[in-house]
Amino acid sequence: MSAITLLKIGGAELQAGGPIESLTAAAAPLARERRLVIVHGGGSDIAALQQRLGLTPRFVEGLRVTDDESLWAAEMVLSGSVNKRLVAHLVQARVRALGLSGVDAGLLYATKMNHPAGDLGHVGEIQYVNVACLQDLLRLGFTPVVSPISLGCDGRTFNVNADHAALAVAAALKVSEMIMLTNVPGVMLDGAVVVELRRADAEAQIASGAISGGMIPKVRSALEAVAAGVERVRITDLAGLAAGSGTWVVG
Repeated sequence: MSAITLLKIGGAELQAGGPIESLTAAAAPLARERRLVIVHGGGSDIAALQQRLGLTPRFVEGLRVTDDESLWAAEMVLSGSVNKRLVAHLVQARVRALGLSGVDAGLLYATKMNHPAGDLGHVGEIQYVNVACLQDLLRLGFTPVVSPISLGCDGRTFNVNADHAALAVAAALKVSEMIMLTNVPGVMLDGAVVVELRRADAEAQIASGAISGGMIPKVRSALEAVAAGVERVRITDLAGLAAGSGTWVVG
């Protein structure tokens, strides 16, 4: 099978209206020219539904605490409205997009995540990726669009962070390229986008404070992906996705 690309999309790019239309315009050509797997989040939509239900979103070190009602909301949003919104736009753009969650065909199996900072509830970490299922879909010409809701060994479901799910899928598929969409054109140093970043340089820039804030976990996730066998990871925004630019994190 030819090289595979994984595209990880956050919730901001999936908002109805302009954001998802811009995303589709950039992602559809990618899906038509190569084998593409998409893993998406949807945190802002989950928070909106929680508030409508009178639930208060809670987080532990950036991970959503997921009780019974919050798990229901996350499933409704991630495997329902957000997934189908993205699939519908891609299909309209002549992409053979097929939406599924980690539950479908036992695509993603997870166990409860134990976090030292507190109990996260029904939050899981992926232990198994059904690689054959994704390869079969790709071989048939489909673009899998994956919600990170995953299956437990006892048949219950887990909410899995989309970054963690994307990393697990990318590593299992040994993709040639993983693209992490963010709200900046890449890793910025001295006011300019760094074209290529290697592990030693990345760690040094983090230690010096040049790479800071929300970019630190993105860079660390990229380094983890490369260490797991992904050839290279691109951190970019929508404009960079369309132009093929951004910061390449390599081994």
